[in-house]
Amino acid sequence: MERTLEPEVMDTALEASEYDAMDHTEPNRAFLERLIELGASGRMLDVGTGPGHLPLLVCEHVANASVVGIDLAEEMLKVAERHRVASPFAERIEFRRADAKGLDFADASFDAVFSNTILHHIPDPRPFLAETRRVLRPGGALLIRDLYRPETPERALELVELHAGDATPQQKELFRASLHAALTPDELRAMADEAGLADAELTVDTDRHVSLQIRTSG
Repeated sequence: MERTLEPEVMDTALEASEYDAMDHTEPNRAFLERLIELGASGRMLDVGTGPGHLPLLVCEHVANASVVGIDLAEEMLKVAERHRVASPFAERIEFRRADAKGLDFADASFDAVFSNTILHHIPDPRPFLAETRRVLRPGGALLIRDLYRPETPERALELVELHAGDATPQQKELFRASLHAALTPDELRAMADEAGLADAELTVDTDRHVSLQIRTSG
């Protein structure tokens, strides 16, 4: 099926609240495990942090980690900041409003860069992908994971029922729209190559997730 774009920024209080309330436990746990497997540590950047779930998990499980989480959505960042303040890892986490397509960080300023499910929000992800390469130090770890687009609308609906069958109608619709807006693995591979990430490995992780990854080399 053709890609159908959705809004780049989820920036209403309702959208932020609905997204925060969704059960991300399984995909977040799998994401964290892969990030640790890739050797991520030190100063990390979470691009598209949303409600800030992943920085909390990273700081809980990686002893020397500090995380800067960025997002373009003010309402998401308000939720993330509430989570940060309530966390025992508050001093190791910082949230900022920033555009993934033009980051205000120096070259090679992070030991690890990660991003979970923002690719499908960006009409042309190549500037974002190029920025992740620019701010990652040589030898650092990279993990960019997103949904990938099913072949048919019917398959998208099957995935919604399979993985969000108990969710609210609004949450189901968010998931369905995200599947329609996602790239295919082949599209992501081509864009990554153009953006300077030809050395990143592409892996199809689940029936709905695909990743670009680079293992730390010291």
